[in-house]
Amino acid sequence: MNFKNPVSTVDIIIEQAGGIILIERMNPPHGWALPGGFVDYGESLESAARREALEETGLVVNLLGQFHTYSDPDRDSRQHTISTVFVAQASGKAQAGSDARKAGLFTKSTLPEPIVFDHALILKDYFDWQANGRTGVGQLKP
Repeated sequence: MNFKNPVSTVDIIIEQAGGIILIERMNPPHGWALPGGFVDYGESLESAARREALEETGLVVNLLGQFHTYSDPDRDSRQHTISTVFVAQASGKAQAGSDARKAGLFTKSTLPEPIVFDHALILKDYFDWQANGRTGVGQLKP
């Protein structure tokens, strides 16, 4: 019997200077996305989030906690992924690295297009959560 299981990923909402860091993807699907990627075998979600943030933005992040997990089988057209999203803070200037073409700082009113995967939904949930005093859908757990 052959089993197919979803693949674990992480995405990171990096808060900085009143905005968030997004990357423009170099590889398909092309567009803007939260920094993130696949969790390596033997790696914790937290370690994967720190590694992916560093690889894609050059920033060392301080993870504040898990925001929410997104598991819609259609969230990534390449394969079924389950992403745990973290909120983090960082200082310094983001620099595109690894599979990122560009990195930029954006606010809710300056988001670039297109935003790929289900990251528009994640960002909507995040901005709603912020507007509600950081309560509701993605309450951070220590």
